Amino acid sequence: MNYKIIVNKDRMYDKKDFSNIKLVKITNDVKEECLLEKRTLKAFLDIKRDLEKMGIFISFCSGYRSVEEQEKLIDEFTSIYGSAYVKEYVAKPKTSEHHTGLCFDIDLIIDNKIVADNDELFANLDIFEKIISILPNYGLILRYPKGKEEITGYSYEPWHYRYVGKSTAKIITDNNLTLEEYDKLYNKSGILLVNKPKGLTSRDVVNEIGKIFDTKKVGHNGTLDPMAEGLLVITINKATKVNELLTSTDKEYIAEVKVGIETDTLDLEGNIVKMSEKRASKEMLVDLFNEFPREYLQEVPKYSAIKVDGKKLYEYARSNEKVDLPKRKVILKELELLDNKEDYFKFRCVVSKGTYIRSLIKDMGEYLDIPCTMSSLKRTRQGKFKLDNAINLEDITINSNLITISNALDIDKREIKDKDYKKIINGASINNSYNTIDKVLFIKDNKEIAIYQNINNKLKCFKMLNETN
Repeated sequence: MNYKIIVNKDRMYDKKDFSNIKLVKITNDVKEECLLEKRTLKAFLDIKRDLEKMGIFISFCSGYRSVEEQEKLIDEFTSIYGSAYVKEYVAKPKTSEHHTGLCFDIDLIIDNKIVADNDELFANLDIFEKIISILPNYGLILRYPKGKEEITGYSYEPWHYRYVGKSTAKIITDNNLTLEEYDKLYNKSGILLVNKPKGLTSRDVVNEIGKIFDTKKVGHNGTLDPMAEGLLVITINKATKVNELLTSTDKEYIAEVKVGIETDTLDLEGNIVKMSEKRASKEMLVDLFNEFPREYLQEVPKYSAIKVDGKKLYEYARSNEKVDLPKRKVILKELELLDNKEDYFKFRCVVSKGTYIRSLIKDMGEYLDIPCTMSSLKRTRQGKFKLDNAINLEDITINSNLITISNALDIDKREIKDKDYKKIINGASINNSYNTIDKVLFIKDNKEIAIYQNINNKLKCFKMLNETN
């Protein structure tokens, strides 16, 4: 369930956005049976319980309403209060938050009596201020705050709360945002180039980016070990769907090598398993870089996340279990010696997807007949993305520029023809009237809609991108 989705006068209720909502029954203080989304109901019950400890008593007033119920409510309120009241306080069908099941209104209970009249509720703003101050603790926000009427389109309602989740509620409250303002700032998709520092895992970086952009939809392209640094290509929200198209590109690294030792992890963080007093002369290294095979089957390091029989290799290694290490064909597109000393050398390489630099260095050591292990590693390029354009992790904010999917992918981009639009947004196959050879990114009104692939001269959906984050 997308707890951040907006329903208002500009973005009307769409049933498919809430197809997986779980509504739960609640009976309020006047014995009415109401419905509310599962987590929203829990938030209400939790805040109600804690408010009672503070001497504040609330009653559930209104939760989920269908479009049809909203129409009946408008007719009922018009007959009782008049059209002016309805225009001020009651949303038109399909523009109401109550269709989502993610919001609710409350009444106050004062002196054991339910206070429901708007004028009386406004007379108790001091109570509402106390309630509003703790809303983020429960993942709730004040949906229609005072002073934001032009943005939300509705008058100030201190009794109308919306569930968005705790992290989102904190961001909205701390920054005095409406849900509309939050959506404009945070509802972003794209590719972010990060300069990963040493000491963090790729997952650490993903988690940090997720916090900054307030989303769980974050991925990365090509793991960097904690001791490695450099370019990490991060995908955010719907850009995660194109990860496989970004990982297939070659990568460039600068690596440094300690000569004379080999460790179990193939880097300096492991335990030494081989030692030698032999050293590599400049002539030996020149020969190595001239003669080392540019294509070969590389053995995957035992300390890696590659799975064998459903179990990660590093899990076998940590439990001292024997396992046959798989081999993969790798291509060394460029290999250049940059520097060398008695017990050290440094090189640059451009390699194919799936190449382990730790394993490459081990294989170089076998060629030299001297144990070698990686002492540092920096990724400087991945495909067309360069480290020079990456942002330091500590400098990333919600306003950091993202590369669009369109600019990130080296595939055809085509504007959707009107006759194909409905089929494409529904993922249906279409005729190849676009003369696409392989893949095509379809765009409509500057929005990335879908990626299609040519299969037997028929364009079939490869990835659908036109979805709400």
